Order: sequence, then structure tokens, then C-alpha cells
Amino acid sequence: MSNAFGKLLTVTTFGESHGPAIGCVVDGCPPGLALASGDFRCDLDRRATGRSRWTSQRREDDEVEILSGVYEGRTTGTPIALLVRNTDARSKDYGDLLDTFRPGHADYTYWHKYGIRDPRGGGRSSARETTMRVAAAVIAKKWLAERHGVRVRGHLAQIGDLVPSAASLAPVDWAVVESNPFFWPDAAMLVELEAFVTALRKSGDSVGARVDVVADNVPPGWGEPVYGKLDGELAAALMSINAVKGVEIGAGFAAITQRGSQHRDELTPQGFASNHAGGILGGISSGQPVRASIALKPTSSILVPGRSVDLAGAPVEVVTKGRHDPCVGIRATPIAEAMVALVLMDQALRHRAQCGDVGEVTPRIPCA
Repeated sequence: MSNAFGKLLTVTTFGESHGPAIGCVVDGCPPGLALASGDFRCDLDRRATGRSRWTSQRREDDEVEILSGVYEGRTTGTPIALLVRNTDARSKDYGDLLDTFRPGHADYTYWHKYGIRDPRGGGRSSARETTMRVAAAVIAKKWLAERHGVRVRGHLAQIGDLVPSAASLAPVDWAVVESNPFFWPDAAMLVELEAFVTALRKSGDSVGARVDVVADNVPPGWGEPVYGKLDGELAAALMSINAVKGVEIGAGFAAITQRGSQHRDELTPQGFASNHAGGILGGISSGQPVRASIALKPTSSILVPGRSVDLAGAPVEVVTKGRHDPCVGIRATPIAEAMVALVLMDQALRHRAQCGDVGEVTPRIPCA
């Protein structure tokens, strides 16, 4: 089971949902980056449960302990070990599931792969693990911003049948996105959105979502032409997030109905005419904003009874009790941002290692 991610910037996470702690080791961060425990607070709060009535009510402190790799407030170039204690696990909620496979969860596949599983909150397969992805990405976001001016941001782009108005997306008002617990860009729809999620929670069911992420100021040249394509690694990273069942880069599946004359991003002295490619051409960044989207399935931890089997293969009815999200997409935005940031920093370091001496022989084309 692979728990490590990246090549020059590697992130290894560890821990289970109801274990004593979760953590990660970030290796490959250049020395000299200012880093303190307080730097993690904002993004971990954005990801956290228990901060609004529309997400799981499990409330963790998510205080980051920096165990190594930082001296006098600066990274040293050695592995950075981060630890977060679990303080609000409630394992008794899973007592009825010790011998039962929850439909739609990893219980069945973990059992067949390992012959053993941790049923408490999903164990290693829990979204609790993503806390450390977000923590690791705080380092990546900080380095990308200071070194290259790159900014990675995301927003909820669809929940069930609800989509923001076209006007709210052209362009996105990021102040609106950060002002509400849904990361929703359309302020005029917030009352409707709250009513929708409240009704969903009361019904005991769940719904899927879409999250869009954009990275601005990514310079041209990041990525590799064949097996290390930037879009390929973004897709793999985003697909590794719990509940993600689809990834789009740029126009994505909308390209199916487009003509080549429409989809190609024509170049002019004034800039690219469009960005259907999502800022990536031939696996390499073009200098345009890098755009990606993810589709998240409805969580299977719901109060609506469902059919399953127990360890003996006998039929059982499952109702998942405990504290769960009516839509995991609500807090997936900072997780998606995290994976994009980690990929970008890794690709930036790899580009510098191979092509740092390459001079630009043509002018950069401005962004669309």
C-alpha cells in the first residue's frame, strides 16, 4: 500500500481516523522557507469538520506539531515531520459494523486485500487522512507563492443539481468564496443552498458535488512530455482523494462536442484566445491558469437503510450512525487545492533540476 506521494517533493502520510494521531513527513522542501505552527491554522480550519452545521460534527482541534525539519522558524532542507493528535474520535458509533461491510465504502475491498481492517471511522480510508495532505500543502502553497507568485484556489462548482450562475463565475469573486462555509461563488444563492443542504441532512441522505481548482501565475515549462505529464499527475493526485470519481482538466469532457477550431487555444501577440486546455499543452504548463475539476460521489455513510452482507456472507441491513457529511464536496475544496499545490511544487523542483539553465528563446504569450 503506497502512502507516499511525489518525486522530488515527497509526502508520506500515516495514521488512522480513530488512532491516537495522524501525521506526515514532507521531504525535499528547499531550506530557508519561513514556517511556523500558526501557518497551518487557516487551511486546516477550512478543511475541518464541526465548523458549521452542514458538515460532520466531529470537532478536532487540528493543532499541528512540527517535529523536525524547522530550526529558528526556517526549513532546514531535512524531512519535515508534522503531527496532529486525534481528540474527538467516537469509536462506539461503529460497534455494530465490526462484522459488516458498509456498502459503498472500502470495508469489503480492504478485507479482501489485507484480511484485516480497522472499522472505526473507516480507519486508513477515512477522509481524516486528508488533514495531513492539507497540512503538507501549506508548505507547498507558501513556497509556490514566494518563489513563483503562484496562487492555488478552488470553489464548489456544483452540489446535486445546484450550480452557480454564469455571472458569478466570470470572474470568480474569491472574497465571496471564502466568506461562506460552502466555498460557493454565488452569494445570491446561499440561502437556497443552505435550505437544500439542511433538507438533505434531515432526510438522512447525501448528494455528490463538483469542485473547481485554478492555479494562477504558473510559468510555462512545468511538466514532462510523456509519463510525467503535468495533467496526468494532477489527475492521479486528484483521483487519490476520497470519494473522487472523475477529473477534468480545462474543458474536460466538454471537449467531446467542441470542434478543433473552437477547442484549440489560438496564440496572438496579445495573448491566448482561450484556455480550453486548462493551461497545459503536451503535458507541460503553457503559462495560462492551470484549471482542474473533480466530481465527488455522494457519501455512503447515511441514515437510509442499505443492503449488505456480513463476514459470513449473510444478508444484513446497514444504517450508518454517527457524525457524517451530507455532502463531502462541501469541505473538499481545500483538499483539492492541496493536491494541486503539491503536484505543482514537485513539478517545479523537477523542472529546475533538469532545465534550470535553459534560457527563454521566445517571448512568453500573455494569459487569455
